[in-house]
Amino acid sequence: MELMPYLLAQVKLTVEEYELIDKAFAKKNYLKGKILEQPNNHSKQLHFIEKGLLRAFYCKDDKDITHTFFDEDNFILAFESVFFGRPHPYGLEILEETTIRTIPYSQLDVLCNTIPAFKDYRLIVSLKIISMLAQKVYSLQFQSAKERYNTLLETTPRILLRASLGHIASYLGITQQTLSVIRAGK
Repeated sequence: MELMPYLLAQVKLTVEEYELIDKAFAKKNYLKGKILEQPNNHSKQLHFIEKGLLRAFYCKDDKDITHTFFDEDNFILAFESVFFGRPHPYGLEILEETTIRTIPYSQLDVLCNTIPAFKDYRLIVSLKIISMLAQKVYSLQFQSAKERYNTLLETTPRILLRASLGHIASYLGITQQTLSVIRAGK
């Protein structure tokens, strides 16, 4: 969904507030395979995915590991870089043709201080991201590979149609062979 209709479904805005926000977010299209941000970046940008699919990934021992996927109606921010001034460990790769709206975080801060409802919504988005990360940690600590796969099927089944099996296996913390065995047993 486009950013502004999405926000209007979440937050009550005046016409002036709507125009300020819409103008502040730049819009850009990306082709599949583009690396939007490298791992260990210092990005200070907030991204909103209007259309498409991205994966957050990191590199460990010369391996490319998928941390998570982001599809439509999701915000992405390099928390480590923005809030702590440290390199953000995750890169972003475009997995299919994607449209993104982007704003520098400093400009977002100004909008949030100008538009109280938008500031409140920023907190809600932050809490959703924290919840997502907590669920990821829980699944890796307490779920079997099959349970993690079933959770993926329940929560985001479209990812299985849109991402490669290699990226999905990496996200689940298993090999492609294990993923094939799990899928064959379904």
